[in-house]
Amino acid sequence: MGKGRQDPVPPPPGGILWSVAGDVRALLMLPAALTLQVAHPAVGAGVDQHSVFRTDPWGRGERSLRSVQLWVYGGEAAAEEGRRLRRLHRTIRGTDAHGRRYHALDPAPYSWVHATGFPCYRHALRYLVRPLTGAEERQLYAEWLRVGRILGIDDRDMPQTVEEFWPYYRRMLADELEATVVVRELLATDARVPAPDRGPLPVRLVLRALWPVLLPPLARFRAFLTLGYLPPDARRALGLEWSDAQERRLRRFSRVVRTLVPLLPERLRYLPLAQEARARYRGGVAARNG
Repeated sequence: MGKGRQDPVPPPPGGILWSVAGDVRALLMLPAALTLQVAHPAVGAGVDQHSVFRTDPWGRGERSLRSVQLWVYGGEAAAEEGRRLRRLHRTIRGTDAHGRRYHALDPAPYSWVHATGFPCYRHALRYLVRPLTGAEERQLYAEWLRVGRILGIDDRDMPQTVEEFWPYYRRMLADELEATVVVRELLATDARVPAPDRGPLPVRLVLRALWPVLLPPLARFRAFLTLGYLPPDARRALGLEWSDAQERRLRRFSRVVRTLVPLLPERLRYLPLAQEARARYRGGVAARNG
């Protein structure tokens, strides 16, 4: 931000994003949002040509997850993370599959990347937590706009209400999005993915040895969840098939997750940055009330 201007403020403690973005169930929602992002030809081309998602998928995933968590739970660090991301994207430019020039910070694709989180969260929450009320949808969207400001998205480049969002979203589905190379790769069940290179050495060695056996069912399961938690209108727009049998399987799986996760202790239910932020918030409340 320039001199004299205040940094944008993250979503408030106790809000909807505060509750769901750090919950482990969010890990099941993120692949669908990523897939919807790269369905934009400019975004897909940027990821195809500049990302390390093929050679270092685990590292890229870890960095992306930490970034998302900072937007919501980072406090003063949230705005700095937004500035870091914009600096990172300044050099990402090229030509998409249709021969059109793109730049990662062009307002239309940059705003779309952020916008995808709202419909994907809304859809997946119906399965993994519960459907949002109309008031909660408006609150979630308002909080998502606050995150957009952290990322440097101007208000004029994002619909400012839920009522304005849906026509924009439907227009993007109808006129802009396509099953790009990266979309197809993210949904492929035969893609070559290296074994995880994070965690204790003994675990990595075991995973490396078993990876040829583990990868095929894991790839199928990931593709299933990605497709399932994509909003149905997005699936149709991209020409992605989804059967009644798959829907029944998704509902059974989601029911198990929806039942079990709330029973977990906080250290297992919430991701580390969310745990730390929640603990700080409780400590601050206790101090004020003490």
